[in-house]
Amino acid sequence: MKPAAFDYHAPDSAEETVALLAELGEEAKVIAGGQSLVPMLALRLASFGHLIDLRRVEALRGIEPRDTSVRIGATTTQAAIQRSEELRRLTPLLARATPLIGHFQIRNRGTLGGSLAHADAAAEYPAVALTLDAELEALSVRGRRTIPAGRFFTGTWTTALAEDELLTGAVFPVWWPPCGFAVEEFARRSGDFALAGATVAVGLDAAGRIDRCAIALFGLGPAPRRARTAEAELIGTEPDLDKADGIGSLAVADLDSIPSDLHGSAAYRRRVGAAMVARAWRRAVREAVHG
Repeated sequence: MKPAAFDYHAPDSAEETVALLAELGEEAKVIAGGQSLVPMLALRLASFGHLIDLRRVEALRGIEPRDTSVRIGATTTQAAIQRSEELRRLTPLLARATPLIGHFQIRNRGTLGGSLAHADAAAEYPAVALTLDAELEALSVRGRRTIPAGRFFTGTWTTALAEDELLTGAVFPVWWPPCGFAVEEFARRSGDFALAGATVAVGLDAAGRIDRCAIALFGLGPAPRRARTAEAELIGTEPDLDKADGIGSLAVADLDSIPSDLHGSAAYRRRVGAAMVARAWRRAVREAVHG
């Protein structure tokens, strides 16, 4: 099939983009890499009167290390993130999640901002942003604002962005050693969306006890979510690999709205999710303790 007819716009700046969004209203849709939007348009699962292409907006691309964080422009490609030595050093969880996204052809065109704004519940980048407490930057004709990742993902393919807002970038805090990170997911085939996945970040204090802990789950509900109960239980404790299975079970214990479909029942996904948390926990703890 072919997309329904639309008017094409190619602005040169973010300001011009948000002016178009304000003018055109709900009939307008921003396109970056198009790896999610183009198939939906081609199948006519979605249609818009106007498409606003961001490829000419240079200011939305780039990786900028700061004192305690890294800012990444919204249209920075996933392939650029995967190639970045700075990101492997400063935000290892983001770097490790990137190769799990689709195939290299998708990562060559897909963008950080596209993945975050699309907000697929089984996608890796939303879970990473949630784990690391990223700050997401939005622009509209009314001005700029920053949205914490914990308030950004609101449901199935929905975010806190207003219709006239443009996601311009994301700021990821840097965790300093001793700390460890891991991402684990289960998919039917390499490149498929995960049936269930988990991201874990662990930080240790001078005494070797856990003073920072973040566990995020994806593919297990309408949006990624933090396992706050499990995190709270772990703060102040010794990092213990033998607790991994129990941590996994606790992380998924209070989940509701787990999807059930031809790929797996809700009960099956819950068990897989617990196993992914346990695997990620072991890897993150080993890295935090041994470096």
